[in-house]
Amino acid sequence: MPNRFSQQIWLCLSLSVAVGTAWAGPAPKPAAVRKYTIEQFMKTIRFGGSDISPDEKTVLFTSNQDGVFNLYEIPFDGSGQPKQLTKSTTNAIYVLGYLPDGRILYSSDQGGNELSHIYLREKDGAVSDLTPAEKAKFQFAGLSYDRKSFFYQSNQRNRAAFDVYEMDIATMKPKLLFENPGGFFPGDVSPDKRYIALAKTSTTTDGDVYLYDTKTKETRLLTKHEGDVNNGPEGFTPDGKKLLIRTDEGNEFAYVKAYDLASGQSTVLDKANWDISGDYLSYRGHYRILSVNNDARTELKIIDTRTNQPVKLPALPGGDITGVTITDSEGRMTFYVNSSNSPATLYSYDFKSGKVTPLVRGLNPDIDPDDLVAGEVIRYKSFDGMEIPALLYKPKEAGSGAKLPAILSIHGGPGGQTRLTYSPLVQYLVNSGYVVLAVNNRGSSGYGKTFYAADDRKHGDADLKDCVESKKFLTATGYVDPARIGIMGGSYGGYMTLAGLTFTPDDFAVGVDIFGVANWLRTLNSMPEWWGPQRDAMFKEIGHPKTDSVALYNKSPLFHTQRIKKPLLVIQGANDPRVLKIESDEIVANVKKNGVPVEYVTFPDEGHGFVKKENEITAYKAVREFLDKYLRGPDLVR
Repeated sequence: MPNRFSQQIWLCLSLSVAVGTAWAGPAPKPAAVRKYTIEQFMKTIRFGGSDISPDEKTVLFTSNQDGVFNLYEIPFDGSGQPKQLTKSTTNAIYVLGYLPDGRILYSSDQGGNELSHIYLREKDGAVSDLTPAEKAKFQFAGLSYDRKSFFYQSNQRNRAAFDVYEMDIATMKPKLLFENPGGFFPGDVSPDKRYIALAKTSTTTDGDVYLYDTKTKETRLLTKHEGDVNNGPEGFTPDGKKLLIRTDEGNEFAYVKAYDLASGQSTVLDKANWDISGDYLSYRGHYRILSVNNDARTELKIIDTRTNQPVKLPALPGGDITGVTITDSEGRMTFYVNSSNSPATLYSYDFKSGKVTPLVRGLNPDIDPDDLVAGEVIRYKSFDGMEIPALLYKPKEAGSGAKLPAILSIHGGPGGQTRLTYSPLVQYLVNSGYVVLAVNNRGSSGYGKTFYAADDRKHGDADLKDCVESKKFLTATGYVDPARIGIMGGSYGGYMTLAGLTFTPDDFAVGVDIFGVANWLRTLNSMPEWWGPQRDAMFKEIGHPKTDSVALYNKSPLFHTQRIKKPLLVIQGANDPRVLKIESDEIVANVKKNGVPVEYVTFPDEGHGFVKKENEITAYKAVREFLDKYLRGPDLVR
């Protein structure tokens, strides 16, 4: 079952308000919206993870309030200010959690290279690297049920496969539990430490669950099936008798089954009209936590297993709750509340008293919440009639004057999903007068397996057409200038940006590429070894660099840059292990040959994404200045 450190769930609480329709005279003129700088938006605090101390008096969390992610503590009852425990000015530090004796585990890599190690912080502040091997990745896998050890996964022995180790807390000596022959992603370890759940990925839409027996050294298949079925292990029940399995067998959306280890029989535990994104039991098994991905929002129930009735949750601001942590006593928990127009706030909650306490608020107090804009779920028909979901962010001045410029925001993945959570960049652009439409094009997760697979082998084609078709929706609003619609995205969204400027060169006025793929042949060949079977699944979805080289060449923007004629901004981290810097270097050099405006911003201390606030500020300021110059102004390049 998931341990105290891995209980990360999402919750959406919504509030409906009835509005009367009686005539009350002309609508009042909306108050002027204050304009904010990117520095003000970036004073918003980002969080990562949380844990509650063994004595349940202190909350541990990760925050970037000082500019780089570090560890902080705050009293559970909120009676004090956060205390900074680590003071890294270079590498991000992410909380793993408290050990039973009060010491702390955390994770960190070097400059965004993703080769994370596990560190131990003593009570006096001394730090030691528990996994000092070079050129290897170490992933924390939870405390043991008896709380005498913890598990971790490592590709130290074989760069392409993760083995499972148990680390004794008293001696800090590791023991190998499972030597991965390759092809498996290890999951949860059973409470008695006998079994390890394994996931085996065939394609991005097909996978199986296996069970490894540490005594007999045997591995057996639990999810025999025909056709494409996506199966994955959720976790063991606290009594160790069952393994919860997430599956979409015979169904459009993922649901959860309970597999009985003794009988081999499976029973449906939870099913919904959307994907179930999380389903597990608390440490003692008194609560089952169920979360459903409902149209870019998450619905959650905490079910009391003793009565089989939902627990009445406290009244909270609307939004997703992230990073829920429940103590071993099951008497206290922490969580974050986050929505599209409100950044995360860290809360503590006492089950017995029902008291909920805000501990740390993410929003910069200089920003008036009324000036922020909530995202709206919309849908439109694409070129072939498929319905495409998207999130619309409309400036408050929209419709009151001249038509506004708009920017499409495309998520990474390719199988990601843009959700109704807070983005300082989106709010900054909307506050600056840009309409933002975050498109969940075909291939996005969260909308069923048919929609998820609809872009397979059609990347840069069918999914790009979904983005192009969104222009019709934006034009129909009446407040968007159809000649001033740009496209922006990071990672796979960066690829979509480059593809848009290359393969549909007349459809988008500008492009903003943030560490995006330019050359599929190089990217697929250079994927990190530790991706293992996930890399093979990517080959099947997008194309194999050896057998599908012609198709990959044709969909790689780098080889067709002569077609780009609209202004381009490229942002890249030098340490990116997924999209190599040379990708962006070559794109920029080639586009310059066209005589097209191209701007290039690089960061020597970032990887695939941002971990340093000052770099985010620099990047987002560059985005705004670029859009103001080439999308907003009268000198639009056509």
